[in-house]
Amino acid sequence: MDTTQMVIIGIAAVLLLIVVIWFFSTWNRFIKLEENAENAWSNIDVLLNQRYDMIPNLMNIVKGYAQHEREIFEQFAQARQTAAGALAQGDVKGVAAAEGILSGMLPRINMVAEQYPDLKANENFNNLQNQLVSLENQIADRREFYNAASTNFNKAIQMIPASLVAGVKGCQRRELWQVAAHVRENVQITF
Repeated sequence: MDTTQMVIIGIAAVLLLIVVIWFFSTWNRFIKLEENAENAWSNIDVLLNQRYDMIPNLMNIVKGYAQHEREIFEQFAQARQTAAGALAQGDVKGVAAAEGILSGMLPRINMVAEQYPDLKANENFNNLQNQLVSLENQIADRREFYNAASTNFNKAIQMIPASLVAGVKGCQRRELWQVAAHVRENVQITF
């Protein structure tokens, strides 16, 4: 074997080593991005479960004062059940849609409270309302973080040449949490 062949083999080996290193570093970057998005979703999951656990307590307090508002409570319970089911399945679109319905119903509960001065003065009711507001703010922050992490992942798996590694790894585009159109509209409160 002459020196020219050895140089060619050496260059090919170095190029192959560079490609292998690039492949594995890209693979590992996808794992990191995917885990960031999963972590962000887990944070949302924890907060939403806290919220879903808190809502029945709020509803029970309101029920004690507003017996004739049964339809609101049934709708609220159905929306909560739908949201919890979508959350358990990891269905981002389903959770977003159900959350939109729940968010639209919270003002109705507040309107019921306005009609009952004793309820407005109830310390448990006020504490639960304050906790819900705090959770809503945390959920909004976590939703923003989740969408940012998912967007970073989605962009990374589409860029060439990294998309080749994404294809081999089986990376799938992550759904973003988008606010349902009906939530953006003005809330209509009717009894």
